[in-house]
Amino acid sequence: MSPVRELDVAEITAAVREMCMTANYDLPADVYAALQRGADTEQSPTGKAVFAQLVANADIARADGVPICQDTGFAVLFVELGQDVHLTGGSFEDAVNEGVRRGYADGYLRKSIATQPAQARTNTTDNTPCVLHTTIVPGDRVAISMMAKGGGAENMSSLAMLKPAQGWPGLVQAVLDTVSRAGSNPCPPIVLGIGIGGTIDMVTVLAKKALLREIGSAHPDERLAAMEAELLEQVNALGIGPQGLGGTQTCLAVFIEEMPCHIASMPVAVNVQCHAQRHQHVVL
Repeated sequence: MSPVRELDVAEITAAVREMCMTANYDLPADVYAALQRGADTEQSPTGKAVFAQLVANADIARADGVPICQDTGFAVLFVELGQDVHLTGGSFEDAVNEGVRRGYADGYLRKSIATQPAQARTNTTDNTPCVLHTTIVPGDRVAISMMAKGGGAENMSSLAMLKPAQGWPGLVQAVLDTVSRAGSNPCPPIVLGIGIGGTIDMVTVLAKKALLREIGSAHPDERLAAMEAELLEQVNALGIGPQGLGGTQTCLAVFIEEMPCHIASMPVAVNVQCHAQRHQHVVL
């Protein structure tokens, strides 16, 4: 039997606090490099200038410790909790939310979460509650991935309950329709997380989780990697371009997560992310 490791939830709170601030101030290296490549390779002069401005904006945010974007996002966290970890000191979920609360307060980040969405829409004033997805995994470590998800990009995301007979062509069309409708709204160049399979709830989680992949990475499954490459080519052929001003690079990357589904179903979710793909990852 593996020994049980004790971990005080205060360590989780401290880690989440730091992740919220770092994600909003310091664009991850993979995203920054993708923007630099865009500035070098975009064929549209206007699009090339937009890429240069996005790189400059990221430089200012990092140097001055200010948000990359005024929309500092809904805090979305994926946690892999080792089954040999014994959490002490309080509630795990409360500890995560406390980290978000402190990060958004101490980092002077905009609080964007509203209660009673269809009625009062009262701001919670601390950017909580977060969206928390927890998976129990082997081992004695806690891996935390945090994403700051802006409203403009999230609003452009979609869910399609396709018929199995629509197959791959139907999926491609669903993705292209989503990006075409979105236009400039999600602040392209975008990143697309695609969920395929599962159920109506699971497919949207798959699409969101896909956005945690590093730009430039290929799916380890060659079949899915080929699907990602084809979708990226077709999305960029739409010509929407950086900030919707036209160009050859509407999308920086397409990431797919897939799972089996019912024989009568083919759920497809498209989670749209803006050019500021803000994410952080730590292991405790």
